Amino acid sequence: MNFQFLSFPELETARLILRKVTFDDAQIILHIRSDLTINQYIKRDTLKNIEDARTFITKVNAGFEAGENIYWAICLKKNLKMIGSICLWHFDAEAKKAELGYDLKADFQRRGIMSEALKCVLKFGYEKLSLIEIEAFTHFDNKSSIMLLKKNKFSLVKGELDPDNSNNVIYRTGRPLNQ
Repeated sequence: MNFQFLSFPELETARLILRKVTFDDAQIILHIRSDLTINQYIKRDTLKNIEDARTFITKVNAGFEAGENIYWAICLKKNLKMIGSICLWHFDAEAKKAELGYDLKADFQRRGIMSEALKCVLKFGYEKLSLIEIEAFTHFDNKSSIMLLKKNKFSLVKGELDPDNSNNVIYRTGRPLNQ
């Protein structure tokens, strides 16, 4: 997909700011992408040190500039310190769809934070990027992720498998009819 913004699209909800990730977030990125609890269901390379985190930040910000992804730091309004992330990536311009990804520090889970961020990102994807469909790949045992997706009107895609991870199931949602 070839989107271009004059500046990074910062989003706001009742409790949250979703902003561009910066090198100031490197320690949190390192924690989120290396913590065993957060990553127990995710098949990805674990970051090993702060330099890995900085490299990751450079990569996602370059991906945004190239129109390949939008990676937001999730922050509480009262403290703009990053507590998680949410992103749209793997854009398919022809089908007008994208993949959703997210993670959140363990001590902020089960407070409705990710659901609030997710609703905001879905609205952005439909209204600003004209997406028709958004999908999420999650481990079949990740009950919290599945519950989050179902709560936000995602449905299991039966018979379709993640080609990169046989433990993942695919959930999809489409643009509401009134948009």
